[in-house]
Amino acid sequence: MEWSEPAIVLSVAAFGESDLRAVVLAETHGAWHGLARGGAGRRGAATWQEGNLINARWVARLPEQLGSLSGELVHPAAAIAMADKLALAVLRAACSVAAGALPEREAHRGVFIRLARLLGGIGVAGAALPALVRFELELLRELGYGLDLSCCALSGVAEDLAFVSPRTGRAVAREAAGDWAPRLLRLPGFLLDEDGADDEADLAACRDGLALTGHFLTRDAFGARHAPLPTARLDLYDRLNRRLNGDDDAR
Repeated sequence: MEWSEPAIVLSVAAFGESDLRAVVLAETHGAWHGLARGGAGRRGAATWQEGNLINARWVARLPEQLGSLSGELVHPAAAIAMADKLALAVLRAACSVAAGALPEREAHRGVFIRLARLLGGIGVAGAALPALVRFELELLRELGYGLDLSCCALSGVAEDLAFVSPRTGRAVAREAAGDWAPRLLRLPGFLLDEDGADDEADLAACRDGLALTGHFLTRDAFGARHAPLPTARLDLYDRLNRRLNGDDDAR
């Protein structure tokens, strides 16, 4: 059995002296594990980096085997992100969330497209964080935990939506929230425009977005697997908080 198509490297781990056990996300095949022979060597190291887009090929004698992965580099997102600490943190967070939440060998085309869009613009200032929030919303939706941001759960209006219920995942209008507002999750305005540009959000709005998706990822996507939110994702939120509080080391 074999398949070949573009894929995103989600994670790599040492396997022997020069090989890697890798997880890649392909558009029509989903998340697949495989052995990248020579992936840790001098020639393969640049290709097998988290976040890179590659032309991947998986081969095995039987479908249930680990299989062998090979790949040619298409887009070096990891190398591009190295120039910016925050961009690198976003890349690692996105890949770790996808690797930890997606079931193996199950196609999730929307997740692949959102992640590819994020990684394609990883070097564009201001674009990575809102793209990450949109990616996580898509991942929740495709896993069956989608949020309803179309109208207020209490009044039915579609205007001035400002919060999300942490219990139901439905939007709540500012006026309808009333005294319950402190108990609700903030809904950043950029998420109400599904076709909006990923750079149309400030850091505070991105933090609110990460808090929103992080709550449902923790409770539902990772909670269903009895696993915690990945460390890389937690570290990104902490870094963003420090940056908003004026900590220059978080930049």
